[in-house]
Amino acid sequence: MTNSDDVQRTILRNLLLGRWAAEKLKIIGRDAEAYAEALARSTVDPQRNDVFSKIRKDFDTAGVAQTDEQILRVMTELMLKVGNLMPTARGGSPDAAGVMLARNLMSR
Repeated sequence: MTNSDDVQRTILRNLLLGRWAAEKLKIIGRDAEAYAEALARSTVDPQRNDVFSKIRKDFDTAGVAQTDEQILRVMTELMLKVGNLMPTARGGSPDAAGVMLARNLMSR
């Protein structure tokens, strides 16, 4: 990651990735959002920033049938989506909560 925009994109991607993974893990409600937020927070922690390995381990433990390629494809698709969602001079983001989380994590 080369700048704060890249970090914010990765945090937001990891939040969305966490929501996707929580759905696959059949985690719902507040627990699902907590899972997603923990994944997003791990972006700024060098000791815990390997979200792929975390999801792979959680899926294996829960018996969720997703290949590495499927997980990586979702990660790539979400990063592309986030690139389109980030606020620009033209307007805001449809996932304002995710952007705010990213900014809060960046300020720590």
